[in-house]
Amino acid sequence: MNKITIIGGGTAGLASALILRARFPYKDINIIKSDKLGIIGVGEGSTEHWSQFMHLCDISPIEILKECDATLKLGVLFKDWKDKPYFHSVSDIHVQQKFGQYQAAFGEFINSNTSSMNMVEQVYHNNEIPVDIQQNFHANQFHLNTFKLNEFLIKKCNERNITIVNDEIKDVIINNNGIDYVVGEQEYKSDFWIDCTGFKRLLISKLGAKWQSYKEHLILNHAIAFPTDDTDNYNVYSLSKAMKYGWMWRVPVYGRWGNGYIFDDTCIDAEQAQKEAEEYLGYKVNIFKDIKFNPGALDKVWIKNCMAVGLSANFMEPLEASSIGTSLNQMFMLMHVLENHTQQDINDFNNKMKDIMNNIRDFVFVHYMLNRQDTEFWQKVSKIEPPETLKKNLAKWKYRLPIREDFKGTDYHLFFEYNWASVLYGVGLFDLDSIKKEYNSYNKEWKQDIKRNISDWKNSQNTQYISHKEFLTKVRNENSVS
Repeated sequence: MNKITIIGGGTAGLASALILRARFPYKDINIIKSDKLGIIGVGEGSTEHWSQFMHLCDISPIEILKECDATLKLGVLFKDWKDKPYFHSVSDIHVQQKFGQYQAAFGEFINSNTSSMNMVEQVYHNNEIPVDIQQNFHANQFHLNTFKLNEFLIKKCNERNITIVNDEIKDVIINNNGIDYVVGEQEYKSDFWIDCTGFKRLLISKLGAKWQSYKEHLILNHAIAFPTDDTDNYNVYSLSKAMKYGWMWRVPVYGRWGNGYIFDDTCIDAEQAQKEAEEYLGYKVNIFKDIKFNPGALDKVWIKNCMAVGLSANFMEPLEASSIGTSLNQMFMLMHVLENHTQQDINDFNNKMKDIMNNIRDFVFVHYMLNRQDTEFWQKVSKIEPPETLKKNLAKWKYRLPIREDFKGTDYHLFFEYNWASVLYGVGLFDLDSIKKEYNSYNKEWKQDIKRNISDWKNSQNTQYISHKEFLTKVRNENSVS
C-alpha cells in the first residue's frame, strides 16, 4: 500500500491526512476536496485529544491561538439543567488516584460535600488566566473558529507534502476489493480511501455500510446556529444552557461568539427556536445554519479498502463536543493497524468503534436523566429508557466511583472514569452515602495525603491573573507569550 486518498476537506479530512503523514512519512497522501461544497462550519469545541493531535503533528498551541481565532476551553458549564449549575471539567487534581484506580480526589470532594462549582479552579468563575501561564504555556482544549481552522490545516497539509486537489466527486466505482476509483473532472485511483464526505457518505455507502440511529435514546434532531458580537471578555468554558425544548450552546472565539440551539422539532420549529434564543439573549440574531440530523453511527466504519471518518462515520448531538475527538481517536487507532492489516484487524476495529460510540451515546444520555416535567420535551425525555450498556454501568456507579477497569475494550474511549464522575455528581445520580462510605473505607494516612494535595491545589490559585481576552490579545500581538 502506497497511495492513500481522503475525499473531503473539512476538519476530519485534513486532520486525518496530517495524522497519516506523521505516521507514514513516505506514502503518497492525497486530499480531494470541493470548494463548491464548503464545510458545516458552526464552530468547534475541541476535546483533550486535540493536544495529542498537536503533539503528534508538531503543532504548537500558540499557532492555534494565533491562526484559528481560538480561545481556551477548560470545561463545560451546564446551566439551568437542574436547580444548581455544574461543571464538567477535568484538571490535574481530578485524575489523582490511589491503588491504581480509585478516584481519590473525587472521593474527598464528595465526602466533604464540595459542590461541583467548587471542584474547579477559580479561573472558571472569573474568566481569568494566571499570569505565570505565560512562562510555561500549554493547553489541551480550545474553542476554534472552524473556517480559520480549515485554512490553518490546509496550510499544514501543504507544508507536509500532502497533495490537495480541488474537484467534486460525481461517481464512485467499486470492485471486489472495495473502491476501485472515483470520478470527478477526471478519474482517481488509490490503494486506500478515507471517506470524509460528511452526511453524504459517498464512498462507504457504496460498500454497504448502514446507519444505526440513536434516536430511540437521543431525540434532539434539529439545530440552528448563529454568531453574536464580540464582548470585553470570554468564558474559559463552553456554556450549555438548558432551554424549553433542548439546549443552547455559547462558545467564544476571538472576535465573536458562536451560538446554537439544538432542539426536538416535533415540539417546535426553527422559527420558534430562534425566538426563544432571542428572548434569552435579549436581542435579535441572524441564523447562519439550519441543520437537521439523525444521531447515530455506521454499523461498520471500515469496509475493505475504505474507512469513514467524521460525519461520514457518526454524528452525535454536540453536547460534549465529541465530533473532533472521535475522528482523532479513530485515526490514532488506524495508524497502528493500517500497514499490513488483515480482515481480523478490520473486524476488531469496527467492534472497538461500536464500543467508542456506545461510550459517547451513554455519556450524552446521562446528562438528560433529570426527571424534569416543565415542558413537553422534558416530559418526553424523562420517559426514555437508558441504553442497556448505561443501565449496567449505572447499577454499579450509583454506589461506587467509576474506575478504569470499567472501560475495557479499547484505550480510545472519549470519556473515562473522571469524566463520568464529574457528570454523575453534577446530575445527581450517586447515592452519596455509599460514595462516602467507599471513601472512608480507605486508611487515614492516604486520605490525609489527598487532603493536602487538594489544599496545595487551592493555594496554588493564589496568584496574579489577567483576563482571558487580555491573555489572548497578548499572544496574538507578540512573537511569544513570555
